[in-house]
Amino acid sequence: MVRWGCLTTCWFLAIGSVMAASDSLEREAEWQTPDRGVATAMLRDALQQQNVSSQLTEQATELFAAALETPAADRLEAFMLAAAHAVPTVDEIYQATASDQPLPMDKRNKLSTPLRTIVEAYVGRDLVRERLFDEALPLFAEIEFKTFVDPATLLFHRAACNHALLNKEQTLEDLRALLENDQDCPVRYARTAKLMLADIKPLKEDSLDEISRLMSDVERRLDLGRANEKVQDQEQAIIDKLSKLIDKIEKQQQQQQQQQQQSGSKGGQGSQGGQSQPMQDSQAAGGSGNGDVDQRDLGNRNDWGKLPPAERQEALQKIGRDLPTHYRDAIEAYFRKLATDK
Repeated sequence: MVRWGCLTTCWFLAIGSVMAASDSLEREAEWQTPDRGVATAMLRDALQQQNVSSQLTEQATELFAAALETPAADRLEAFMLAAAHAVPTVDEIYQATASDQPLPMDKRNKLSTPLRTIVEAYVGRDLVRERLFDEALPLFAEIEFKTFVDPATLLFHRAACNHALLNKEQTLEDLRALLENDQDCPVRYARTAKLMLADIKPLKEDSLDEISRLMSDVERRLDLGRANEKVQDQEQAIIDKLSKLIDKIEKQQQQQQQQQQQSGSKGGQGSQGGQSQPMQDSQAAGGSGNGDVDQRDLGNRNDWGKLPPAERQEALQKIGRDLPTHYRDAIEAYFRKLATDK
């Protein structure tokens, strides 16, 4: 009893330590959404690096802090609006995005690094909504999500770009990072991320699934008026992958036919009481019978091989039932010719 009690105690202690370790792992995600104080400090630092006056900096910071009081606030939108209040270049890009005007993205190089990062993420998110994944992905590529003001938005939209462009490994990396802290991101992001993860995880190179996705991507590009060299290269890739897949299927069919032929020849040799191979034409049979057979009454020799009309039509239908239309028409024409021929 003492030994059993000791073992039981050790067992519960082990379970407790494992559960505690599991809880600590669940709490230690790669990223956390900055709280209100940290987020406003990030904006203030970005404006100071841009050499914005202290008065405008404080006004922008107050605007941002007020927007963050709403639990479901769009952090990226709020940061962009606050920065636009103090920095004309940011305001120009923001207004162009809101009015669908040409984006003056060349001016973003005049911004401090934190502000440029915000502008690129904001414009990139807008491009994703327009299905312009090729244009959006480079804007997201070099942003460090762990120190970003809105990590969930960055990870989700970057994963959406990679998912649409069939960049499997990059998609999985961002989705897994996002779902590490799914409690700290919008529900729509978490649910959609799980669907994207389940969708792209089984994707295999040169599969029919991949070819179908490439075709859909070509359709998207053409819908957006992107009939450029990239589309032509992708169309050629589709043709090459289809040819490769067809060759693979034909090779498999040939191997199956060879296996069937080999198994058929082996089955004939292994039959009991039978011969190992067919009788040769020039070989004399060794039968001991006298060769007499029973005579059968075939009726009128002139009617031999003919069927009544109803039975003949039924047989004709059975012959052509599973054939393509042009074969069936040819068979029917053949029998009509026989019926009319003397």
